[in-house]
Amino acid sequence: MRWDDLFDDLESQLASERDAEERDARADDERLRVGRLLLRERLEAHATGSRAAAPLAIELAAGDRVVLRPTTFGRDWISGETVTADARGRGCIVPIASITAVTVPTAEVPRTLAALPATGGGPRVSDRIGLPFVLRDLCRRRVSVDIHTGGGVRSGTIDRAGRDHVDLALHERGVARRQRDVAHVLLIPFAAVHRIML
Repeated sequence: MRWDDLFDDLESQLASERDAEERDARADDERLRVGRLLLRERLEAHATGSRAAAPLAIELAAGDRVVLRPTTFGRDWISGETVTADARGRGCIVPIASITAVTVPTAEVPRTLAALPATGGGPRVSDRIGLPFVLRDLCRRRVSVDIHTGGGVRSGTIDRAGRDHVDLALHERGVARRQRDVAHVLLIPFAAVHRIML
């Protein structure tokens, strides 16, 4: 009888230790996963899911702030619709490198840490699209933009996008790009771009 109690006690101790080891291993795995998360992945996790995500207040290197409801995530940029008091948001592209902080409501933090759904067969196309590709598309479509930099806001049309810079033909906002209306062309390094408003 006493031997039975002894073996039962040893067995429960062994099971308890095994459970503790498994919990520790899961906690270590989770710490490693979170340690590898990129800011872009956390913002994307915040925006995905069954319920609508709260807009994010994003602080930029220029010292300004944009409230954005992100919708698209590229390799080094995010885009979405700005949230304003009059509810007339504009399209906005934000290079990840220009973000200095993101305010996330406390209740939303666990959502940002959630693992993104796996895509069968490798990386998604959007994961490979960089900011130069997006700016070349805006150039091709002749979209009028406002480019925010540390030096201010520049309005115009993108004439060309190089490897590390963009040519912006400066003209009045709301006016189509015509040679006679172009004051001059600015060469703006991508590193100086804080956001692009459409």
